[in-house]
Amino acid sequence: MTQSRAVRVDIVSDVVCPWCFIGKRRLEQALALVPNTPVELHWRPYFLNDWIPREGISRTDYLTTKFGSPERYKGIAQRVTAAAASEGLTYAADKINRQPNTLDAHRLIRWAAAQNLAAQMKQKLMELYFTVGADLTDRNVLVQAAADVGLDADEVRGWLASDKDVAEVEREAQSAKEAGIDGVPFYILDGKFAISGAQAPEYLAQAIARAAQETAAPSSDAAE
Repeated sequence: MTQSRAVRVDIVSDVVCPWCFIGKRRLEQALALVPNTPVELHWRPYFLNDWIPREGISRTDYLTTKFGSPERYKGIAQRVTAAAASEGLTYAADKINRQPNTLDAHRLIRWAAAQNLAAQMKQKLMELYFTVGADLTDRNVLVQAAADVGLDADEVRGWLASDKDVAEVEREAQSAKEAGIDGVPFYILDGKFAISGAQAPEYLAQAIARAAQETAAPSSDAAE
């Protein structure tokens, strides 16, 4: 039976989550494994560190608060760096000097989605943070990132200076936590299947294929 519509995949994640960085690459690999399955991606906001103020804090203060000290994070960083490298990604933890609040980053992704550029915006922001060590609280950095993926720089600058979509992003992120999502990345397939963590491409591909079969299957009341 021919599939009538695309599998909807909602990806709940944050741009400062290293496993989300890795998970995005693995999802892309998974999609390549099921090239004949139409998939519709929706990038959903999540605040990994919702206690960080809008202006952000120093990376040292962040690591001390969350892990006890920067030294205690080094072992974790080494493991994540190796996992990222295995996917062809660069996690340069030593370049990160500022831990941002990601509300504005999620606003950019939301605006990019209106032009079908959400995935590109997400990737750009994560590369800036993890690979370059850019400060995602710096409005100039955000405006340039938006321009680089095809958004209008002047328009974005004006929106960032306003409260446009602040309430919507905060509400959506809060809804994810109220739904019980306490770790990201988190994938929801057609509102039926939930997958937690940066799973292997093969696992994700199998899940997408299963969701596609469910989508193509006629419902029990189709003849009624």
